[in-house]
This record gives sequence, C-alpha cells and structure tokens, in this order.
Amino acid sequence: MSDGAAVHESWMRLALALAARAGESGEVPVGALVILDGQVVGEGWNQPIATSDPTAHAEIVAMRAASRAVKNYRLSGATLVVTVEPCLMCVGAMVHARIGTVVYGAPEPRAGALGSAIAAHDTPGLNHRLAVAGGVLADDCRALIQTFFKERRA
Repeated sequence: MSDGAAVHESWMRLALALAARAGESGEVPVGALVILDGQVVGEGWNQPIATSDPTAHAEIVAMRAASRAVKNYRLSGATLVVTVEPCLMCVGAMVHARIGTVVYGAPEPRAGALGSAIAAHDTPGLNHRLAVAGGVLADDCRALIQTFFKERRA
C-alpha cells in the first residue's frame, strides 16, 4: 500500500465515524470531510431530515463548514473524502468550490455522479476539473449503508 493510499484510508475511517453519527440519528449514513494542507477544515454527515433541507448531504455540510473555517467559498486544492460516491448536486457544488480531489468509498450505482451513473465531473464546458479516487475502504462503506437499510426494513 502506498503512503497516499494509507492516508486516504485514514481519512476514510474518520468519514466512516461521521457516517455512523448520521445513521444513529436516522439519516442515511454518509460522512464527509474536507482536507486542506493536511488538516481537516470541514466535516459533515447527512442531515436532510433533521434540518428539513434537501441539500444537507454530507458533502455539502462539510464544504459549508470548510468554507466558513477558511473564510472563502473557494476550496482550491482541497480533498473531499466521502463514504459514498457523490450525487450530481454534490459534484456540481464541488466544481463550484474548486475542490481538487474527491476520494470516495462505495460506488453508488443508481445516482453516483463520478462514473457509476454519470460522469458529471467530465461534462464538457466545466471550468474546473476534479481528480477522483474511488473504492477506498469500499467494503466498510458499503456494509454501513447496507446494514442501515436492512435494519430499517426489518
């Protein structure tokens, strides 16, 4: 395992802990964090139910926190780590925020916008490109989501 992969796994473990917080509160367990210059500057977990806000996905919550922390809506060069492949809305927000790299855990075959359902980050005409690394601790990320839904259906 390369040093970069080990770092990604370390960050993903933090994101998984945030995802667990979402699940404990009845939200779909997705967690995200924003890393800038090797430091966590924003974190979030799914909160659309609790906040009555359809945009309160983990990625958006983490970017909002990071933007407040650095006092800039541009997060140029930042890495966003998220447990599940982001949706189209979140990828659009990442492009606007100028996120440098997105690291995700489990692919999302129905709504994943970084290659599974659509490759939104490769849309012609975008004025910013995201680097993408998927599949980091994918089994752990997938298990958290699957357990959550299995328990809800029981």
